[in-house]
Amino acid sequence: MKAIVVTDQTAGTAGMTLAERPEPTPAGNDVLVEVFASGFTPDELTWPSSWTDRLGRDRTPSVPGHELAGVVAALGYGTTGLSVGQRVFGLTDWTRDGTLAEYAAVEARNLAPLPGDVDFTVGASLPISGLTAWQGLFQHGRLQVGQSVLVHGAAGGVGSMVTQLAREAGAHVIGTGRAAHRQAALDYGAQEFVDLEKDTLEDIGGVDLVFDVFGGDVGRRSAGLVQAGGTLVTIAGPPEARPANGLAIDFVVEPDRAQLGEIVQRVRDGRLRTNIGTVATLDDAVAAFNPSERVKGKTIIRVRP
Repeated sequence: MKAIVVTDQTAGTAGMTLAERPEPTPAGNDVLVEVFASGFTPDELTWPSSWTDRLGRDRTPSVPGHELAGVVAALGYGTTGLSVGQRVFGLTDWTRDGTLAEYAAVEARNLAPLPGDVDFTVGASLPISGLTAWQGLFQHGRLQVGQSVLVHGAAGGVGSMVTQLAREAGAHVIGTGRAAHRQAALDYGAQEFVDLEKDTLEDIGGVDLVFDVFGGDVGRRSAGLVQAGGTLVTIAGPPEARPANGLAIDFVVEPDRAQLGEIVQRVRDGRLRTNIGTVATLDDAVAAFNPSERVKGKTIIRVRP
């Protein structure tokens, strides 16, 4: 099968190539997925899990990408809950070969059914952004109706999902970003917008929940905006500052079939829009992983037509 592979950690994305790889064999409780569309995270080659397995052993040449949508091609021993020929989407294990390939072996529990009226490209765009937003808001942030939420990067891949889900849940949403992103953030549901380059962040006053994707100075300053009993949720690593009378939680997104089902149902209902910027083929995936200019929205690799 054709796959994108990396072999040299020091080379990073410059060492990516399109190569022929053996088709993976599904282990127990796995499924083999014929990949139709794949998503990736631009900085994933900086993650140790891209190069080593759970025991720290080198696993190169490895296949990057952790989001996929496709069709179940085969079942591993003892696998239940899914069937051959079924459309699925989901998030793969960080320490196994990923989804920038024609086939991927995935734990069945990491996948959810993909309804027939949802395109594979859309399905592949949902797992990381959608699950990150869902888990940050509802599991870690425990968002309640009527609360106020500050969403950093509100027009970005994760931020746009956070903005939409928070607004649907009955929160007052304040988005942040660059001035050029103001209208997009408002279109996704933000009721206010803070230009991080010109406006004063502290002028918004206190909020119940901050969803931080930036870290650094923005994350530190945001901690001071959390009201008593509120929460700072971040995906930018351990927070450098914590609210005086609230919680600070950093987390890594996890696969969850039920949550994927909630997310894709909202897409079908028109309550949730994806933020897809570029769609490229597997042959062009190396260039897509190394864009020559800033890319708006999420890049999806369409593995099959």
